[in-house]
Amino acid sequence: MDEVGKLTRAAGVVGFFTLLSRLMGLVRDMVVGYLFGAHGAADAFFVAFRIPNLLRRLTAEGALTAGFIPVFTDYLTRQGKDEAFRVARIILTFAVISLGAITVLGIALAEPLTGLFAPGFLADREKFRLTVFLTRLMFPYLLFVSLVALAMGVLNSLRHFMAPALSPVLLNLAIVLCALALSPFLREPVASLGYGVLLGGIAQLLLQLPYLSRHGVSCGLDFHFRHPALRRILLLMAPTVFGAAVYQINVLVSTILASVLPEGSVSYLYYADRLLQFPLGIFAIALGTAALPSFSALVARRDFAELRKGLAYSLGLVNFIALPATLGLMVISVPTFSLLFQRGAFDADTTLRTAQALVYFSIGLWGFSGSKLVVPVFYAMQDTRTPVWIGLGTFLLNFILSLILMGPVYVAPEADVVSRSVSALTAAVSLLPLAHGGLALATSISATVNFLLLLVILDRRLGEFPWREFLLSFSRSLISALVMAVPLLVIVRRVDWVARERDLLVHAIAFVGVIALGMALFLAFSFLLRSPEWHALRALGAEKRRRLSDKSF
Repeated sequence: MDEVGKLTRAAGVVGFFTLLSRLMGLVRDMVVGYLFGAHGAADAFFVAFRIPNLLRRLTAEGALTAGFIPVFTDYLTRQGKDEAFRVARIILTFAVISLGAITVLGIALAEPLTGLFAPGFLADREKFRLTVFLTRLMFPYLLFVSLVALAMGVLNSLRHFMAPALSPVLLNLAIVLCALALSPFLREPVASLGYGVLLGGIAQLLLQLPYLSRHGVSCGLDFHFRHPALRRILLLMAPTVFGAAVYQINVLVSTILASVLPEGSVSYLYYADRLLQFPLGIFAIALGTAALPSFSALVARRDFAELRKGLAYSLGLVNFIALPATLGLMVISVPTFSLLFQRGAFDADTTLRTAQALVYFSIGLWGFSGSKLVVPVFYAMQDTRTPVWIGLGTFLLNFILSLILMGPVYVAPEADVVSRSVSALTAAVSLLPLAHGGLALATSISATVNFLLLLVILDRRLGEFPWREFLLSFSRSLISALVMAVPLLVIVRRVDWVARERDLLVHAIAFVGVIALGMALFLAFSFLLRSPEWHALRALGAEKRRRLSDKSF
């Protein structure tokens, strides 16, 4: 099987188990929405959970994975498993020591960290106190999930994708169980979510251990920090940490801006982003996860023709999936939140405001998806600097657009200096009063610019990129998506999805019918336009059915 076939099969495995994870994540968010809605406690949890999550991406999941997988794959290809596994043990030891220290510091500095991430909460001392408490409670999750990321890097490099893709299911399941079982008995009911995060982090780590052992990887410690592989990984990580820092500062700025908007804005953006992650995780992240080991192996063999072929094929799939998903999410944003979330503390107003955020986030789905695929090519070529500089530029773009699009913000004269500074800046440059929707739209625009810039630079690096095929693929998928979206929009607008006296069964049937009609229309027009992606996916489905049939005999 060629590298394109391996990439497709790996992406299919990751996508399937990521689908299970996203479904469980959807259940998790429905439970959180039912119990806590978009009120003060929910805002506190989302900010507190974001802090260790952002540091995880800064210190481990982003930088460590980007630096580790290409070097580990190189050792695996050139020097064999024994030396590659020794490198893994050295990195494990280094990660335990460094991340353990960061965790202790994070718990000790939870109060100033919370003030940095959510200065708008300082005006409500109870909300700020609750956020600090939750931050301290969940900070050890950073250590657990970072070790999970390292284990996932090893397994993915060995072309085992099932356990890493399945592990987020355990996190979502733990949060759901703890929320339902513990919230009625705690003085701070929202703390049940924090206990679920800790339990989920431990469960994710334990899941990886049997599969590491099965592949012959021992988890012992190795303190030989002078090994040349460690230096190579740290040198690759350095610009990636900076790039991740740019991304985290981007998220930090968005969180700061959302915290000075009316209460609930943080939650609206969180719920909308979580729903956007559904198609993004199932397809784009799955494809990017499968692509990095595959692209790294091609670079190690200096097979750049196959690399260009794999990239072009994958970008065609991005067009085929992301463009209809973009328009589909925009059309069904209100029905989705109404049917899945609108109950308990999640009321009709929350549905409409969250759907507004999803519409603006959806505009960037194509850019988000493309970046998830293009960045691994740079990492495979051991170029971690270029995505950093592009990320820095698009961060500045996102910040300026956020101020322009969120509208003027008014705060009390006694508010903290950050809130007053944001108020002054928005008063000076604001053009559209989109509130939290403006933050989502700014993120989408900057993500699309980021993808296009990376693609142009990659074309110069690889040469002979098939632009004509890429643009034809984009045009075919966009036309099919527009043909799909127009009749769906007409149907959706004829139903009052947020009415208090809703017939949930009738609305649910209508919702399923809309989705089925949309898929049928898109696939039909893709077939009429002779989309090669349609035929590729059909062939992949036929191959899977054949393998299942062979196994049954």
